Amino acid sequence: MRERIALALVLTGLFALATGCKKQVDKAGFESAINKSFAGRHVCVWPQPTKLPADIDPAKDDRIRSFEALTHADLLTQVSDEKKRLLGGAHQVNILHPVNTYDLSDKGHSTWTPDPGHPGYGNFCFGHFNVTAIDKATPNDPSNPTQYSVTYHYEVEGIPGWASTPESMRAFPSIAKDTSIQSATATLIKDADGAWAVAPSQPAP
Repeated sequence: MRERIALALVLTGLFALATGCKKQVDKAGFESAINKSFAGRHVCVWPQPTKLPADIDPAKDDRIRSFEALTHADLLTQVSDEKKRLLGGAHQVNILHPVNTYDLSDKGHSTWTPDPGHPGYGNFCFGHFNVTAIDKATPNDPSNPTQYSVTYHYEVEGIPGWASTPESMRAFPSIAKDTSIQSATATLIKDADGAWAVAPSQPAP
């Protein structure tokens, strides 16, 4: 009887020792570090800055759908006109063709993100990324981890109403993808202050 009690105490002690030595995963620290790496990142309707005002041929320019969607969202104004176009050949002639001119509305000015390096160019950007869950954290060394490979889910918060309309989703397919909950992986390391930070070589999306 004494032997059984002694064995039980030994096993309990070993279990407690193993549990105490196990490194606890700091998920809150991981989440904070990844969110910090998201600072300044937004969802934009165009992949590159676009110049405004813009003249769009409604019959031939594939961009017409995106400009029309932004006009219906009251971010752009649209004026229809006819402009001369020079046709080449043996006898060059000018013909009139329809053109829609799009420019920023009052509402659009407050939403527009100008490109500081290119006057007149900019984009409509919104929201900020936020981690919703830390799914898995794998250390490089379980006994003394100095970095983790972290798999997580994130979403975009602060989506304006105009960006989530069916028309905007059709005109800008990337919005539907970028604003859905997504999964990603980042490498986290300790910074100079001992806090977790996303490794520069593998920045979060």
